Amino acid sequence: MLPVVILAGGLAKRMRPMTETIPKALLSVAGKPFIDRQLALLQKSGIERVVLCLGYLGEQIERYVKNGKHKMEILFSYDGDVPLGTGGALKKAAPLAGNAFFVLYGDSYLEIDYDDVQLSWQKSGKPALMAVFRNENRWDLSNVLFENNRIVRYSKTAPDAGMCHIDYGLGILSASTFEKYGQVFDVAELYSDLSEQNNLAGYEAANRFYEIGSFNGLNELEERIRELK
Repeated sequence: MLPVVILAGGLAKRMRPMTETIPKALLSVAGKPFIDRQLALLQKSGIERVVLCLGYLGEQIERYVKNGKHKMEILFSYDGDVPLGTGGALKKAAPLAGNAFFVLYGDSYLEIDYDDVQLSWQKSGKPALMAVFRNENRWDLSNVLFENNRIVRYSKTAPDAGMCHIDYGLGILSASTFEKYGQVFDVAELYSDLSEQNNLAGYEAANRFYEIGSFNGLNELEERIRELK
């Protein structure tokens, strides 16, 4: 299995005042810090190595994870003095992850078959893949035009009416895709460029995504966790 790089360095402004003193990854979800929920799901999926991209209050996350009992290798990559953006954070973390790796948003809880996603990427022959979900503007604005297992167009900033799918919060990137980018950039820019170059495979997820990037999302995930007990 490919390793997973988790983007967990954001400021979490939408979750304030809860995140004024603790990072989003440590917010309680049904009685446990979210990072525990996320890592347990990855471990259950067969992931053996995780790289956490950290920034805002990242030392708290590292300290908490190191004191845990997660049965996987967990490494840490910090932005440093200057915020690198999501793309820059991934580029910096790439040497710890290898030639290719899963990319998981730090606030996403995804019930998906990682083996199947990886197999789909391998069969595609593309340097990258984005998992998508047929959203039709239900949980957020749809931002992906998905046809024939390929991302035809992705735009985080300018979605159009023809887009029915949304970025699921999970992808696969080859380290080579970062070569032409500088130190600071957004991964959305990379995904958009890859889609325009016909270099971005797609994988349609069957289960809806859960996230803790909003108070409503946090409440929905807590309801889901209670359903699973």
